Formats: sequence, C-alpha cells, structure tokens
Amino acid sequence: MLPFAYRVFQAIVQEQTFYRAAQTLNVTPSAISHSVNQLEKELGFPLFIRNRTGVELTPDGESVLPLIQGVINAEDRLQQAAANINGMNAGSVRLGAFSSVCITWLPPIIRQFKQDFPQIDINLEQAGFSDIAAAVKTGRLDLGLSALPVAEKLTVLPLVKDEIYCITPNDFIPANRTTVTAADLVDQNFILQRGDYDKDTKAALDHYQIRPNALRFSIDDQSILAMVEAGMGMGILPELALERVSGNVNVYPFDQRFYRTICLVVNSEQAKAPSTAKMIAAITAYVAHKYPDKVLQHPHVG
Repeated sequence: MLPFAYRVFQAIVQEQTFYRAAQTLNVTPSAISHSVNQLEKELGFPLFIRNRTGVELTPDGESVLPLIQGVINAEDRLQQAAANINGMNAGSVRLGAFSSVCITWLPPIIRQFKQDFPQIDINLEQAGFSDIAAAVKTGRLDLGLSALPVAEKLTVLPLVKDEIYCITPNDFIPANRTTVTAADLVDQNFILQRGDYDKDTKAALDHYQIRPNALRFSIDDQSILAMVEAGMGMGILPELALERVSGNVNVYPFDQRFYRTICLVVNSEQAKAPSTAKMIAAITAYVAHKYPDKVLQHPHVG
C-alpha cells in the first residue's frame, strides 16, 4: 500500500499550508508535521521551506515532486483497475480546463458522466493553458483541456477549431459591412483578458498591428462585453466564449480568419487509468456531437 507520507506530501503541495493539508486529509497538523519529518529523514533532505503565506517546495522537493506524484498515480490506477475487475467502476478523475470550457462544455459533460459513472469522483481545476499542461505533465492532473500549441511533451488530441471574433459597440459597422479589416481598426483600443494575450489572440492583434499601448485588460469575458458596450474599445473573443455571455454589442469576423485549436492534453501513463479513459471518451463524444462538421481527427489514446 502507498505510504501515507506521500499523500501528505501531495496535499501540502496542493494546499500550500500544513494546516489546510491536515484539513484535507482529516488529520491533525502535528500528524502532518510528523509525517513530513519522517519523509525528509528517509530521503535525506528538506522538502519544504516556510514563507509568509505558508510553505513552498525546496529545489530538492521540486525534483522529487513528479516522482512521488507518479507513485501516487500508479497506486490510484491499480485501485481503479481492481475496482473495474470487481465490477465497481470506481475511481477519480482530476480534470483541468480554461474558463470558457468550464462554463460551456463541462456542465453537460460532467452531468452525463456522473449519471453514467456515479462512483467515479471528478475534481475540476480552472487554470490557464500553460498551467494546465504543466500540471498534466507532473501528474497532478490526469488530463486537461487546453489550446495548441502545447509546449510540454504530452499526448495531445486536437478537438475543434474555435474562431476568434471582433466585438464592437452596437453602433459600429465595418466599412465593407461584413468583416473587420485593418482600416476599421485604425486608432482603436482593444479590451481583452491579460491571460488571453498570447498564442492565437496575440497573432490576430499583431496581424492588424494593434499597438500594446492600445490594449486594455479586463477580468473576464462578460466584463469585456460590458466595457465594449460602454464604448471603451473593441473586444476580441473566441466563439466558445461568446456562447454564455451577452451584451448590446456587434460580433464580426475578421477579414483574415483566426482560430484557436482546443485540445485535450493527457499524460500517457494516466491515460491508462480506467476513469481517465472514460472521461476522454466522454469529452470526445460530446465534441463530436456538438460540432459534427468542425470536429478534428485525433489519435487513439491508451
């Protein structure tokens, strides 16, 4: 069986304090401290250092993190395989996703998944593209929904192309009345989320030579629409983000089309876990049903 100290290590990394780790594991803080001391003694070096807000990993702790996480994940896969052999369909899935996927895709996916596999626990974490890929690489997440390109060495399944649109005040009409061109964007300010100013969104803005000092940043997609509606500038949002937000604005394609490719990222070892494989199948089936004409071909995982 898995040493309890490994679970303690994992909980501290996730919660960033001994106290919250103790609450997560339903033990006393002194039990957490004792377990860490024993593990550090066994390994021969400190794992954590204290800071003003809690604790953080030492460089040596960072180096063993993926190894300990790998042992934990292997134990979880063993337990899931045993449960499946016994007909229980038990286990857990740790899924990471970015904002617009959390709002649009995941509610129906998770609702159906819980109906089909009620004994499989789902843990969801919302994060940015690069953070999701990094967490999947270390094994802290089993799989994630991100966007290409993915820097980490992971199994990547392209799912669908998501077109990027220009959001304008409702009294704005492009010169050609259908698409936004470079001439329409002269001296315009753009409003976007700071985390979105990378990859495909940045490529669109760079193509039209939008200066960095013409950018304004907002906290979420709905706020972007509110600021555009108030006449503070134009917005730039992908189609998926527009499904669950509303405002008195116009939505136009750019004259040169830009897309982001939404993808699944999976650690090849974690893809072997029965619960992870079931979630991959659930997500790909949902996308294929929702976008029958847009879904991308992707490789088999497992």
